[in-house]
Amino acid sequence: MSVTLINAEGLPQVDIYHHVAVTTGSKTVYLAGQVDWTGAADLATQVENAYVNVHTALKAAGASFQDLARVRVYVVDWTPDKMPELLKGMENAMARVGETAQPPATLIGVAALDVPEHLVEIEAVASID
Repeated sequence: MSVTLINAEGLPQVDIYHHVAVTTGSKTVYLAGQVDWTGAADLATQVENAYVNVHTALKAAGASFQDLARVRVYVVDWTPDKMPELLKGMENAMARVGETAQPPATLIGVAALDVPEHLVEIEAVASID
């Protein structure tokens, strides 16, 4: 594993991500934004499927969730009351693929994505040896 995750002293401790990722790998893997392609209408299922797609793309590059250095999650019409659905989708995805991920992450509310059916898009960067 070429990524060390750190929660810096003095910053709030958050259960679902770390504040810092230190990479030592010699290769950087950039993923295009991943979305749900199944036509699911709810946020939790779309988050789950998008994270599974991130996992699939990482595997194609010889990487895993443990190699993630950065994640950006774009959610249409974000409001804090959507957090339980987002977390449920993440947990379901991690259970499906048998891995966990807690890299530095940014959640960004957006007005729209590429098509009206997409509610979430996930970008990721990984570091591998």
